[in-house]
Amino acid sequence: MVTFLGSFLARAIVNSRLNQLRGPRNFRRLLCDCSKSRVDDHRLPPSKLQEDEEIVKSVVDGVIPSYSLESRLGDCKRAASIRRQALQRLTGRSIEGLPLDGFDYDSILGQCCEMPVGYVQIPVGIAGPLLLDGYEYSVPMATTEGCLVASTNRGCKAMYVSGGATSTVLKDGMTRAPVLRFASARRASELKFFLESPENFETLAVVFNRSSRFARLQSVKCALAGKNAYVRFGCSTGDAMGMNMVCKGVEKVLEFLTEDFPDMDVIALSGNYCSDKKAAAVNWIEGRGKSVVCEAVIRGDVVNKVLKTSVAALVELNILKNLAGSAIAGSLGGFNAHASNIVSAVFLATGQDPAQNVESSHCITMTEAINDGKDIHISVTMPSIEVGTVGGGTQLASQSACLNLLGVKGASKESPGMNSRRLATIVAGAVLAGELSLMSALAAGQLVRSHMKYNRSSRDISGATTTTTRK
Repeated sequence: MVTFLGSFLARAIVNSRLNQLRGPRNFRRLLCDCSKSRVDDHRLPPSKLQEDEEIVKSVVDGVIPSYSLESRLGDCKRAASIRRQALQRLTGRSIEGLPLDGFDYDSILGQCCEMPVGYVQIPVGIAGPLLLDGYEYSVPMATTEGCLVASTNRGCKAMYVSGGATSTVLKDGMTRAPVLRFASARRASELKFFLESPENFETLAVVFNRSSRFARLQSVKCALAGKNAYVRFGCSTGDAMGMNMVCKGVEKVLEFLTEDFPDMDVIALSGNYCSDKKAAAVNWIEGRGKSVVCEAVIRGDVVNKVLKTSVAALVELNILKNLAGSAIAGSLGGFNAHASNIVSAVFLATGQDPAQNVESSHCITMTEAINDGKDIHISVTMPSIEVGTVGGGTQLASQSACLNLLGVKGASKESPGMNSRRLATIVAGAVLAGELSLMSALAAGQLVRSHMKYNRSSRDISGATTTTTRK
């Protein structure tokens, strides 16, 4: 009788614990969803650790899809923990150095990353103060490249003591360009004439603008390749980077166009004339996102004392390296020393899409000796900085903190789009500082020495090996 009661109570406790699990009502139900159950109630483990072990085995065996763990368990961190255990068993490789704890996995569910098993740590350094348009900014830079933050910081110092930099946003608009196919080139031409006719723009704008509170159609351009039409829509997107916003608007316009062009075949919402995450002349010439120019005048004494070079040397190097050298290389938008270094670091720190570094780093650096050769005027012109202060990775805790440090967190309450435009100018200002410092290091022959000092590890990693785990 005692044995019977003990068994009965144990089973009752186990069943009660299982019913408290978030997601599926019980563990048996969780397995039944995929395999029609390999586990009976009386075989369920009594502890959470044992429960997790059973789920790990089910993932390894293919009974439970890895991607479904979050929805089945209702616990994002637990799902990540189980997934990483299953991954290590399936691959026989350890990911012990990849941290799991200390991250809010709920914050990325359905929007930032699928099937997470941990997160990568990237140190964040601060360059500045960057004196830009009368305001001081401490610029967060997430990077693993030694010297990058220190060099940008030196550029900020040279600009600061010379009175700072000024910036201008020349254009602000995200683009999307679907590819549409017709039976003939003549018919595709008729669509082009319709879309680019000024008398039709207002109607198209009304249709497009209904898709969002912030999206406002700015332009429509159409290019043909035979009977295929590539339509580049440009619109303002408030403080969001705006890819999702412009896509919704384009879909509405395409639906509207089918009334007059029922023979139009929508091949893809993106036909690469946008052009997103690819080096493209259309972005270099027309711009995408925020087009910004940033400039500063650096005094000659600052060039000598802080940057350790001369005005004449900087001007000559810029011509031979950034302009002539890039031309010889056939560079597209790469008439600069290392704009992508700074863009990538600020993008990672502030939650931007790192792949958009491709076009966001388009930059031409110009220098000119002024005031009888005593001082130098330096500028960067960047036609396609794609940034936002809402949505995507900007809402993650670490990235949000960096945006808050810059005073551009979230949507602007004063004017839609103000925060994202300000962030774009900060990116350009930091690039200007980085260009100034690296060019000076090259002109003075300091580059190799500084990297040997700050970008070389003294740790002996010769004995490091790949860690494996037993399956």
